[in-house]
This record gives sequence, structure tokens and C-alpha cells, in this order.
Amino acid sequence: MEVLSFIANLIFVTALGWYLLTNLQWYDYRIGRAVFHHHKIWWHVVYFIIPFTLYVFSGNYSVYVVGVYLPLLYFWHRHLDKKLVLTWRVKRFLILIVSLTVFLNFLFGLKEISTVYSVLLPLAFSYLFSGGIEKFLFLSYKRKAKKKIASMKKLTIICITGSYGKTSMKNFVAQLLSQKYKVYATPRSVNTLAGIIKDINQSLPSDTQVYVCEAGARLEGDIYAIAQFLHPQIVVVGKVGPQHIEYFKTIDRIKRTKLELIHSDRLEKAFVHTSVTDQSHPKVTFFGDELLNMNATLEGTDFDLTLGGKLCHFHTSVLGAFQTINLNAAILIADQMGMHTSEIVQAVENLKSVEHRLERIDVGGKIILDDSYNGNIDGMLEGIRLCSLHNGRKVIVTPGLVESTKELNAELINAINGVFDIAIITGQLNAAQFDKELTVPEKIMLADKSQIEAKLGELTRAGDIILFANDAPNFI
Repeated sequence: MEVLSFIANLIFVTALGWYLLTNLQWYDYRIGRAVFHHHKIWWHVVYFIIPFTLYVFSGNYSVYVVGVYLPLLYFWHRHLDKKLVLTWRVKRFLILIVSLTVFLNFLFGLKEISTVYSVLLPLAFSYLFSGGIEKFLFLSYKRKAKKKIASMKKLTIICITGSYGKTSMKNFVAQLLSQKYKVYATPRSVNTLAGIIKDINQSLPSDTQVYVCEAGARLEGDIYAIAQFLHPQIVVVGKVGPQHIEYFKTIDRIKRTKLELIHSDRLEKAFVHTSVTDQSHPKVTFFGDELLNMNATLEGTDFDLTLGGKLCHFHTSVLGAFQTINLNAAILIADQMGMHTSEIVQAVENLKSVEHRLERIDVGGKIILDDSYNGNIDGMLEGIRLCSLHNGRKVIVTPGLVESTKELNAELINAINGVFDIAIITGQLNAAQFDKELTVPEKIMLADKSQIEAKLGELTRAGDIILFANDAPNFI
């Protein structure tokens, strides 16, 4: 029985470690966020606290507890849409937890393997030792990346932040400047210091002339750390709003954090949206209010902007009036980098939509607006407005706003009620509010996102327009 208990303990601690790692990976390996800012705290109760309590106090029945917990954890993990990625960091943690569990069990003696210490100590030591290893490796990778950046003497670094549109702006800047320079932009939504360092070491070509990256934050100081590492010559602070308000608590703190990006020793120019501050500075140019004659439809977007003292007309197939703010910043950067006005106008006309951000897809006689990577109120309202221009039936699939307020979700619901025939609400985060306040002709609440495709096939037909507004993994 002692051997069985030993094996059961090893399996149980490793399984708890797997659960812990999955949650840490979702929340950037910050234990405080994973525990106190988790969107489904009850998961910790069901998959950690209760199994741990039963195991410790079950005595001779600990083997049977493990037998119940493993299937429970398996089915939980199987239904996740964002599963644990087996990075080297994860593998190191798992090796540590297995090794420490075996070592501590022999240290305590096989008779003590069902105690609280035989579970908590391996988890705690693995977390602490792993953290120490990762910090050491992080500093090593950081030095390597800094050395690589320093070796690229003619490299211009453009760094972009803001509450909304960072990724779109980054992609627009990269597309415009690629007409004249060899440009590299960080992939997808890589926007943390660790992610930027990894990207520089692994992917930044040595002959790059312009490096474009975005800077995100959950805490004050996050963007300052990126600014002090990259020291970009050109920065953009885009529109600021209540995105991630649960972390920052106030809009003023969000603004201060975003403005950390201008603290660069090599700063030449900063483009700051008028929503952030009105405090003038010799190196700051404000943007966002000079757009004229804007017209955004399902076919594309037109607007006028003064450039080089001349009013210029711009047309793009990129959808969404809110995107003109991001285009405004990209155009100003292209001008700053020495592109001719005619080159910029032509480059804007040739812009491609950013994937999953009001991307239009025509299939089977239906129009799909894929805005699943957009999670801010301005973008979602614009997607709804565009759908209102369509003559056929209108369908929206959304979890609502994430990391936002009930008031903004109420504004979103009100807009949906005025436009759509069918609303499919995914997930549980905002389900109660949407179920109560939605008044569309047909309302469908889906806790399991895997049912979306079948439901749309059942409900929609040629001539419909379908808006995917935001998306959220099921841990949210």
C-alpha cells in the first residue's frame, strides 16, 4: 500500500502542478493575477482546493481520491480552447515538480506521503525554483537581445501602445513603411517585455531597417520597462479608454502607464492621441482630431487628412471608421520617415485588413465580418454600425466586452438591440446581463463555443451578414 500511496502522491502533485501551470500560462505566470484576478475563481475551488482537502484528510483512501481527480482534470483540460502549451518553461517546471516530489517523499518517509506537506511543499518549491531559473534565463536572454539591438547601428525602432488598436496600428505602420524600407514587425499580439526579447533573439533579421513593435501592460511600470529596454526613436500612444480597468482601477492610471513609452533616451518623435493628454512637448505631435470627410461602408473607408500642408484624400479597403485613427498615426509615421505623400496615398490604398479585425469574408452568399480579435467598445460599435448598412438579416456572435464595465456592456447591448435579428452570446462572463437586457427577436445563449458552427449552419442562410464581435477563451 505504501508503494501505491507513493505513486498516487506523485501523480496527484503533478496533476495539481499541471492545473497550476495552465492557469499561470494564461495570466503571464503571475501568481497574483492567476489567483485573485481569475475570471472563474470557482475553478480553483473545484479543481484545486476541494481535491487537495479530500486528499490530505482521506488517509488510506488517498489512492481513490487520485482515481477520481485524474478523470475530472482530464475532462476539464479536454474542453479548454486554450490548452497548456508545452514550452521549455513548462517542461522545466514539470521536471522540477516530479523530482522534488520524489525527493521530499523519501525525506519525509513513505508513511507521511498523504500529509499536507507532501503536496504543498513540492508545489511551492517548484514554483520558487522555477521562478529563479526563469529570472536567470530572462536576464541572459535580455542581455543577448540588447546586444543584438546595439549591433544594428542603423535600426529605427517604432513602438506603439494604447488601449485600443495597437496591433492594427503596428500592422498598418509595417505595411506602409515596407514600401521603402526593410521592415520587421512583432508577430500577432506579442506585446510584453519577455515576448519582445524572445522575438528579437529568435526572429529579428539582422538586416532590418525598421523594427515595429507594440507595448502592452497590466501593471504600472510594464511599458516603462519596454521603453528602457528598446529606447525607441519613434513612439505612438494611441487612444486610451477603460480597457483592462480591473487592473488599473482608474483611467488616469491607464494614461500614466501608456505615457511611460515616451521615456526613451533616443526619442525623436512621439505621436500622442488627443484622448491621452493635452500637455505639449517639443517632440510630441497630437493626432486624432484632424480627420475630415470620413465615410466608412462595407466596401471600404475614405477620409481626408492634411499632410505636408496639403489636404490629401485617402481610400482603403480596410473596414471601420475607428481604423482611421490607427491609419492617421501610421500616415504620420510614414511622413516622419521620409515617404513622399503620393507614396503614402498609394500605400494606404493597397493596405490589407488585419486578420480577425473587421476582416470581410464573403462565402456561400453570406457576408462574414470577422472582428473576433477586437475587444474594445469603439471597434465593436463600429462593427454593429457597418452591419446596420446591410439590407438582409443580421446575426451577431459575441461574448460581450471582457475586462470592462457593466455600463459599457449595457451600451453594447443597446446597440445590438437596435440592429440585429439574431444574437448568439458565448461564454458565461456576461451571460446574465445579456440574457436580461437583450431584446432582439432571437437570442441564443451558448456556454460551449464548440456549438457555434453548428448553430450558425442551422440558423443562417444566403443574404445574411454575420458579425463575430470579440472572442474570449473559455477560462474567461
